[in-house]
Amino acid sequence: RVGAMGGIEAVGKDVILFKKGAQVFAATGPDFSSYAEYRSMPEKRAVALKPANMIYEEAATVPTGGLSALHFLRKGDILGGEKVLINGAAGSIGTVEVQFAKHDGADATGVDSMKKLDMLNAIGANHVIDYTQEDFTISGETYNIISDVAGKSSFSRSVRSLNRSGHYILANPSLSLLVRGLWTSITNSKKMITGLAPEKTEGLLFLKELIEANTIKTVIDRRYSLEQIAGAHRYVEPGQKAGDIVFRGAP
Repeated sequence: RVGAMGGIEAVGKDVILFKKGAQVFAATGPDFSSYAEYRSMPEKRAVALKPANMIYEEAATVPTGGLSALHFLRKGDILGGEKVLINGAAGSIGTVEVQFAKHDGADATGVDSMKKLDMLNAIGANHVIDYTQEDFTISGETYNIISDVAGKSSFSRSVRSLNRSGHYILANPSLSLLVRGLWTSITNSKKMITGLAPEKTEGLLFLKELIEANTIKTVIDRRYSLEQIAGAHRYVEPGQKAGDIVFRGAP
């Protein structure tokens, strides 16, 4: 999934929602083709005017992680005071989930590597755990919601770390985990949540509202030009980025 932003260069004759020059951000879908400086999109796809308090580069990071975080945590139905743990909290989805959880009045714990913990504190995490030093699944602590964005924790121990009727969120589960999650949901009160987040304009508008209220902020690790795409992939693939990276078009 890719987030995009920019000024509209041209509109079709039947377009009524946008005009040339409008500053927008958008979710362009799971398109596994190539990178490009321009994109043609139907006006009824997930496109909205960008938040007024963000520059283009900041707005470009919002759709990818933001729509997924919104989808999963809404399904988790957070209540004020509940305990939420996000494993892989410093990624595109995780950084938004931490802020959503805080917005909904939850006690948010972020799990990631040591060098990313200061950033997680800065965006509002109540507690942070360095996964290289502590395994949250054997600490004895339990949570109302565990969102495993990283997908690297023990399934059985993570389920045991849930409170009764807790929710286990897996953003990118394998087939075997899907089967285990379905069986868990059928046989006890703990439920697994997964699936692709829908890309809808209403979701972007909700995110925009939270951003303009300064409830959600973006975290940008690095910026690259289109000529530096290979280097960007080399940086991202080992899992060392904190937040998002963005590509800049031609000046």
